[in-house]
Amino acid sequence: MDEVKVVVAHSERATLRVGDVFLKVDADQARIDVEVAAMDLAPVPTPEVLWRKPPVLAIAALPGTALGRLGEPSTASPAAWATAGAVIRKLHDAPLPPWPGRGGRGLDALAADLDRECEWLVTNGVLPADLVTRNRQVAEAALRPWTPMFTHGDLQITHVFVDGDEVTGIIDWSEAGQGDALFDLATLTLGHEERLGDVVAGYGTDVDLDLDVIRAWWSLRSLLGVRWLVEHGFDPFAPGCEVDVLRARM
Repeated sequence: MDEVKVVVAHSERATLRVGDVFLKVDADQARIDVEVAAMDLAPVPTPEVLWRKPPVLAIAALPGTALGRLGEPSTASPAAWATAGAVIRKLHDAPLPPWPGRGGRGLDALAADLDRECEWLVTNGVLPADLVTRNRQVAEAALRPWTPMFTHGDLQITHVFVDGDEVTGIIDWSEAGQGDALFDLATLTLGHEERLGDVVAGYGTDVDLDLDVIRAWWSLRSLLGVRWLVEHGFDPFAPGCEVDVLRARM
């Protein structure tokens, strides 16, 4: 009999694995709606939806392994990272979905979120003021007009699966929608800055990729994420994770 393995669990959602089936339980059905719709529209490999009975979504496991993990060296080849860049470019070039995504928040709302989180980090002594101030300055470059693209919205390294040098699929589409393409590229390379060149090589140099904006998104995403991670039982202070990403900007 297959064992039930808890992949991730917190107060908002949980993902379980039973054999070759993943069961996603989400209190917010809007996120599941987005996930199913985005996988249907995305012109890139995605998991097969097996069935859906709210609040549960069942999807098939993908072949291969994750491109890597935050805080650990990636054993994937440069070619695999470049292929991931090419697949992301295909997604970004696709027709826009009719809804905004996580990477598409308005600039005023994003700036307000950033200011609030920076204040919380300093006021509660979670991070040193100089570290927060420096990264807030770096993050400013991401707060600029952008052309909406079809973005994944949560393109963490663990969400891209590869077999050898080929991408077998991308999972977890609940934050997908119209957004800033550089947000996706920054999320994928967060904590793996040395792989940015491989991703860009695969993505293509025929478009204007502002690397300073990608670095700004590293700071912005990390500043916005520390409180959520702490409050949901994750450790942003682990080696190679969000706090180390912020320290690298000093």
